[in-house]
Amino acid sequence: MSASIAVFLIALPLSLGIALATGAPLQAGLVAAAVGGLVAGRIGGSALQVSGPAAGLTVVTADLIQRYGWRTTCAITVLAGLAQIGLGCLRVARTALAVSPAIVHGMLAGIGVTIAVAQLHIVLGGSPQSSVLSNLRALPAQLAHLAPASVAVSVLTLALLLLWPRLPGRTGQVLRKVPAPLVAVAGATATAALTGLSLPKVDLPSWRNHALAGLPEGPALGLAAAVLTTTLVCSVQSLLGAIAVDKLVASRPGPGLHIHRSDLNRELLGQGAANIVSGTLGGLPVAGVAVRSTANVNAGAVSRNSTMLHGVLVVVAALLMVPALELIPLASLAALVMAVGIRMVSLNHIRTVTRHREVLVYAVTTLGVVVLGVLQGVALGIAVAVATALHRLTRTRITHDEQEGTHHVQVRGQLTFLAVPRLSRALHLVPQGADVVVELSGSFMDHAAYEALQDWQKTHIAQGGTVELTGRRAGVRIGEPEDLSEPPAIGDASEPRTEAAVADSGAHPEDPPPSAHGTDPAGPLASAGCRCRPWTPWRNHQCERPSAGTRAGQRSGAGAEGRQDGPGAASAVPEPGEHQLVRGISAFQRNTAPLVRGELARLAREGQRPTQLFLTCADSRVVTSMITSSGPGDLFVVRNVGNLVPLPGAESGDDSVAAAIEYAVDVLQVRSITICGHSGCGAMQALLNSEPGGARTPLKRWLRHGLPSLERMADDSRPWARLAGRRPADAVEQLCLINVIEQLEHLRAHESVARALREGALELHGMYFHVGEAQAYLLAGADEDRVFDHVREVDLPA
Repeated sequence: MSASIAVFLIALPLSLGIALATGAPLQAGLVAAAVGGLVAGRIGGSALQVSGPAAGLTVVTADLIQRYGWRTTCAITVLAGLAQIGLGCLRVARTALAVSPAIVHGMLAGIGVTIAVAQLHIVLGGSPQSSVLSNLRALPAQLAHLAPASVAVSVLTLALLLLWPRLPGRTGQVLRKVPAPLVAVAGATATAALTGLSLPKVDLPSWRNHALAGLPEGPALGLAAAVLTTTLVCSVQSLLGAIAVDKLVASRPGPGLHIHRSDLNRELLGQGAANIVSGTLGGLPVAGVAVRSTANVNAGAVSRNSTMLHGVLVVVAALLMVPALELIPLASLAALVMAVGIRMVSLNHIRTVTRHREVLVYAVTTLGVVVLGVLQGVALGIAVAVATALHRLTRTRITHDEQEGTHHVQVRGQLTFLAVPRLSRALHLVPQGADVVVELSGSFMDHAAYEALQDWQKTHIAQGGTVELTGRRAGVRIGEPEDLSEPPAIGDASEPRTEAAVADSGAHPEDPPPSAHGTDPAGPLASAGCRCRPWTPWRNHQCERPSAGTRAGQRSGAGAEGRQDGPGAASAVPEPGEHQLVRGISAFQRNTAPLVRGELARLAREGQRPTQLFLTCADSRVVTSMITSSGPGDLFVVRNVGNLVPLPGAESGDDSVAAAIEYAVDVLQVRSITICGHSGCGAMQALLNSEPGGARTPLKRWLRHGLPSLERMADDSRPWARLAGRRPADAVEQLCLINVIEQLEHLRAHESVARALREGALELHGMYFHVGEAQAYLLAGADEDRVFDHVREVDLPA
């Protein structure tokens, strides 16, 4: 109810203002607002988007009215609605969003400029012309013949519109809940009435004389273009608005209710039905309106009922509030619509398109809409966007230079057959037997370029040279001659791919196979000795470079022998973290990504649906997916130092852990929560060694949440937790076990967990993982006999 009232108070003045700006009967704005709320609100695919007469349609509708008259414009609206229903049935909504955002923003900016210039004449006390250029030419004469009353009312409207959202203090916070457009129009209307200003005001003829749609009259080609333009603008604006509403709902604070994402094809059907009804009843074209939709979301709407109820309120106002509406000065409505038009030229959009090098497309579209019209401007913008894309595709910079005896060939841009001659010239500048680094910084290489580069690479290596290929080219790599004396291990990067493997990876059958030497940023030797393979036993995973041990021996001699961090550790000096990170990511993209891409794509479409919340320590030796044999999407994992669950409360609570628990239980609706401790926990050792006083470091402040576990261990009246078959090895292991039990009790104190436990929708588990034994223990027994029992292979279901 509150959301519908907020939207209604904004929609009422804006609907009248947009009808005024188009030159349509003022009732047409009210009809479109009511139909948009009732029909599009009920049928559309976006529950919280509010539809009605939109500022983005003002220029199109005004041009249609001047060219064909009002009744034919209504018929065009009906035909546009039918076209939208056809597009919705064909399920092409996502395809419509392929239009470059720069074109859409440029179209809206051009419409905004056109609206602002036209309404400026009404603000100054005159009448707008038929085009932007005509309005600009007539502006000096209009400035010479100002109407002081109209200017005063317009300035008051703009001042209230600008200052009302900025009222300071608590009083201002309360007053700001009243929509600024309503305050601006009501304030200007009241001022004009109290001062007795003589101004043109809203004139609502009797509904008996309201003009309905008639048969379209005019040239068939012109009418078809008009229907196409109306369909395009209505559809794109509505679809973009639905996506924007989804983002607003996702970022809205508070738990609220779950609101489904917009169904864009259904939204097209709803907008089409609304345009058919609005056009038939003599209303303006209908589309999703950003201002009203934002107000609806911010006012706390949770279903489509608020949108529909706002339409009912518009109907009531149109029937019962005619005397009050006829007090509104036209200058006030013109100032309101002019402000809306100015805001359509968004500086944020200009910065965004500039950052993405789309400013030319944006500027051309904007100027095209202003000078030529909406359809012509959009067509011009699409042409420029296509030309820009082709220019970028064919613009490839290839340079060659020599640095410290190594030749560098840099390829910036897409490597297609058009660039092969330049690539060949640059490669032939490299002398025989030289060391070469070829940097590929594009994201695409066609077959002709691949063959040219591969042939040159083979020839250069055969002549005694070396070639290192680097760059951001995930997916396509240039192979080198392999040493076939040793067969490749299973899953090795040099293993030939079967047709099934190619199909699973999504690659083209003719694409070159991945190679250990290709474009690995760490160089050709980075993974030559690496035997890490996806989904195979996890062992000696660091995969040091084969030459690292030699380099280490050269640096430190025999003294480096025997320096190992543990069983099976490499004796080589580890590489810097950045190289390890890059090499690890490269191995994932080469080996694992093709195997999991299909599953991850499904998770991306459907969202995460984990069944368990797994809260464990941040210790790097505890690998949750390995211990639980789980994959992507199975576990919602929370890790912190000591696997602690702070008690809820203003002083002792911790919002990060509590937020994760609430999100997992209330939103993800997990069915179980596991708290997992582990052997050799440094946090428990720190608790045992802690002394009062000293500096309150962040670590000490965090570990205070583990003090209840320490107190529980010191309480002789409580039985200690134990492992099945043996006593804890030492005090640290004893505290690790007790800490799991204590944190489970802390977990039960959280409201969401307690509620789910009462409803029987949640289970809690305690777990202990002994790192050295690779053995997991699950908590069993009653409070008086807390035993962590082995999880054996025979315990698993068949």
